[in-house]
Amino acid sequence: MSSAALAQWRPSERYPDPAIEILDPSFARYRLNLAGVERLATGMRWCEGPAWFGGGRYLIWSDIPNNRLMRWQEETGAVSVFRQPSNNANGNTRDRQGRLLTCEHDTRRVTRTEHDGTIGVLIDKFDGKPLNSPNDIVVKSDDSIWFTDPPFGILGNYEGHTATPELPTNVYRLDPKTRRATVVAGDVNRPNGLAFSPDESKMYIVEAAVTPRVIKVYDVTDNGTKLANGRTFITAEPGGTPDGFRVDMDGNLWCGWGMGNEKQDGVKVFDPTGKPIGFIALPERCANVCFGGVKRNRLFMTASHSLYSLYVNTQGTPGG
Repeated sequence: MSSAALAQWRPSERYPDPAIEILDPSFARYRLNLAGVERLATGMRWCEGPAWFGGGRYLIWSDIPNNRLMRWQEETGAVSVFRQPSNNANGNTRDRQGRLLTCEHDTRRVTRTEHDGTIGVLIDKFDGKPLNSPNDIVVKSDDSIWFTDPPFGILGNYEGHTATPELPTNVYRLDPKTRRATVVAGDVNRPNGLAFSPDESKMYIVEAAVTPRVIKVYDVTDNGTKLANGRTFITAEPGGTPDGFRVDMDGNLWCGWGMGNEKQDGVKVFDPTGKPIGFIALPERCANVCFGGVKRNRLFMTASHSLYSLYVNTQGTPGG
């Protein structure tokens, strides 16, 4: 999408917003007929990793190539730089104590920002070798931290720095008390976005190095510490590319979508059986989403150059 086309984009003046498509009748209950897509900020190079902070009513997200974390204030609409440099931060989330967890490409580590602003390293190595480039991250109700580690940040100098991978592209579980990491999935070729089902009995993981991309699903086993029985859950159609995603309280997956086909740029929604039920069309590819707002019913969407939002008739699950 050209910058001229982006400049011309305007929200729909009528309701229901035609950008919100019902692909299956079951999606109608989630579309608010008096809510439309809003563009909250633009001018970034590649947006990722949105995370909502309810206490301050603001959103943090990554602008990876510009090496910064951005902040949008809900009450005023003000946009500012939250942190720069960010070490080419990608995925962000909050732990159950409200602290910011960040996947950093350039330093190849996962950090935690304390309430006083100090930044500590949670993990940067596994088996004595540097991580590849942590990508996306979620927190389980037992406070364990789960993250993916593909090589995207070390494949070039645009979103990190060129380096040779020394580890497989694993998915890890980190115990925040012992700081011990374990591999929970080693069979995903370049894992990307990940999320738990509402009851945490399943984990969904995007496999990015297959064509077409797939979202795999695993059973969470051994008292919530391991994954088993990995299988394909969703196979993307040509031109559709799942990236980051989050799950609502009904178990629907709200997936950042698109690449190479502008008609598929936006957010695609799947029900718990994997059926596509809804689509939110955007003028740019969407990389990731999160739920926020006062009632956790506002979907925030980080697209290529911009941040968008949409009120929906559901709420996001905690921990994403």
